[in-house]
Amino acid sequence: MIINNEKSDNVRLVSIPREKYDNYRLDLIFNSYKWDPQFFDNNTVAKYALVLTNKEHREVEKLTERLDQETRKAEEFLNKNLKLAKPLVLNKKINNEIKRMKNYNPDTHIRLMRFDFHQTIENKWVVSEVNSDVPGGFAESSIMPQIAINTLNQKDKYWYKNFGDILTNAIREKVVQNGRIMLVHCTSYSDDRQVMQFLGDKLSAMGFNVIYAAADHLRFKNNEAYSILDGNEGKVDGIFRFTPLEWLIDIKPKHWEGYFDTITPSCNHPIAIFAQTKRFPFCWDSLEKYGIKLSTWRKLLPETIEVKNSKNREGFIYKPAYGRVGEKISIKEACKDDEYKIILNDVKTHQDKYLAQRKFNSKPLISENGESYHVCLGSYSVDGKHAGYYGRISKLPRIDSNAADIPVLIERGLENER
Repeated sequence: MIINNEKSDNVRLVSIPREKYDNYRLDLIFNSYKWDPQFFDNNTVAKYALVLTNKEHREVEKLTERLDQETRKAEEFLNKNLKLAKPLVLNKKINNEIKRMKNYNPDTHIRLMRFDFHQTIENKWVVSEVNSDVPGGFAESSIMPQIAINTLNQKDKYWYKNFGDILTNAIREKVVQNGRIMLVHCTSYSDDRQVMQFLGDKLSAMGFNVIYAAADHLRFKNNEAYSILDGNEGKVDGIFRFTPLEWLIDIKPKHWEGYFDTITPSCNHPIAIFAQTKRFPFCWDSLEKYGIKLSTWRKLLPETIEVKNSKNREGFIYKPAYGRVGEKISIKEACKDDEYKIILNDVKTHQDKYLAQRKFNSKPLISENGESYHVCLGSYSVDGKHAGYYGRISKLPRIDSNAADIPVLIERGLENER
């Protein structure tokens, strides 16, 4: 049972001492792979740490694992019953290829997800979405909290879950020892490379041979992956894909079908596409008729409906089915200039690419300095187990590219930390 509809009590902001902040920020840039600490003129390194009580952490941890379990059961059932996936309105090219996934074996692949939690003014948790395909924030959830604890000089007061350790240990369990792992990403983007460099350095330290490459540097033979990258040709023992599946359509690699039916251990396998689209809730009624329980999702996700059904209904916002980092979400008070009008016009023109979701009232946290911030608590799961947090804060009630990264710390409690 979920206790008291996910109530939350004492999430709070703790200031990084002003006299220590500049060194803290430099430490993150040079020692925490935070190569891009700006978005245009906005500093994306928060001047605070986000602190959860140990009780709150246990609550979110439990909810995350329940959401993970429901999501994986749903996607595996959809994979075997593709007719039920029609409400997702998947891209035609992806739809053609998902038929290849009949050989999907969850025991072979590493399943990574991040669920985005928010506090409401009613002191409840809601979940806005799951980053099912290629969630980011790796170093920010692994090294950043430790640097914050050291800066605050509060080792006896706070602890954190090291996401990077949990993820790489999961990879080690499924990829042959000292094997070759290709980190597939958009190689021309430094913000992608910094995530892959963090992961690659950790995997290299564990003895793996790491290859940094683009999506079209893989070929597949007998469902196994092979590198064609100069100097790194040959069989690959593991794939870590950081290029979103729907982006592959725009990139147009000549050989991408093999990702769908490969038996080479991968993170994430394309089965993630079922839950990555925010149209995922439109399959729930059908899934539940077949015994797939989604009770945690139903309790935490705000009411989500088709755009066409939102006409003349108050209290709904529009979200793109494949939106990332808060883009094109029609929260009017968070939109600048004519952005709100542009979004509404796009919704009218491309209804299937959007959905309508009941707007929740995000509860702003007030800092010790009297500043007000809205918070997104990204909660990871890896192969069914909670795996740490990625925090972001914004002065506006939309967590987008202007938001700042914030370390998530947990108060030490009477229970033993895991």
